[in-house]
Amino acid sequence: MQPIIIVLIILVVLVFIALIKTIQVIPQASAAIVERFGRYTRTLNAGLNIVVPFIDTIRNRIDLREQVVPFPPQPVITQDNLVVNIDTVIYYQVTDARAATYEVASYIQAIEQLTVTTLRNIIGGMDLERTLTSREEINAALRGVLDEATGKWGIRVNRVELKAIEPPTSIQDSMEKQMRADRDKRAAILQAEGVRQSEILRAEGEKQSQILRAEGEAKAAALRAEGEAQAVRTVFEAIHAGDPDQKLLSYQYLQMLPKIAEGDANKLWIVPSEIGDALKGLSGAMGNFGGLGGNSGGNGTSGGATERREKPSID
Repeated sequence: MQPIIIVLIILVVLVFIALIKTIQVIPQASAAIVERFGRYTRTLNAGLNIVVPFIDTIRNRIDLREQVVPFPPQPVITQDNLVVNIDTVIYYQVTDARAATYEVASYIQAIEQLTVTTLRNIIGGMDLERTLTSREEINAALRGVLDEATGKWGIRVNRVELKAIEPPTSIQDSMEKQMRADRDKRAAILQAEGVRQSEILRAEGEKQSQILRAEGEAKAAALRAEGEAQAVRTVFEAIHAGDPDQKLLSYQYLQMLPKIAEGDANKLWIVPSEIGDALKGLSGAMGNFGGLGGNSGGNGTSGGATERREKPSID
């Protein structure tokens, strides 16, 4: 009985192993290559799949999601014989699991080598300045070549990016000095423009200020002249309205004499001839000034002449 039990146990184990090999579960976004006696049979897609145990074998499981592969820096010579190190990143996706398995031994290594050779070919036709400023152009050219070459491998290159372009250290120092000089130049130009604009604005402000000041003075002078003219008209009208006689005019002449003699520095002062006439008129009204009026009248000159008298000096 014991040999029979052992055989049954072996059969159960074999059946269990056969079931395990028969049922294949493939995850989402993955594919599996099935070979029968070493020859490609079919591709298993995501989900539950049935294969023939001990006859069909799973050759390769391939991830169908988009993959990101960074490549180490590669030295590349530019058109002006400068060596630059370029880091690249490839975004690719397997579209045909069978081609990716049988058309190329290692598609990752093949993509890397193709990227290096294509990059050297593209950069070799550019100088350093164009290389540093033409990332989009280099990416587009590199992606076009890689996509065309990897299509037969069942690979689609979605994007190619240049992470870094590192020129030699001496060139970097020269570029930094040039950039610093350019920044200093732009700063000096901006400062000069600022000073120039400031001077222009200051001159414009002074010009406007002078114009406004002149206009204000002109208006003030006009208003002042108009006021003086109005005052003269008012006085003239008042005089004519009051109809002053000779006595009032004589009194006004006498009131002006002290103002004429004001000041210690006045050694010589002039007495108008009209003073005599004023005194005559005043003497006619006041008998006390008869003699003074006669003397003044006798000494005065006719026809608007003036009489010059020296002011006695005061010790």
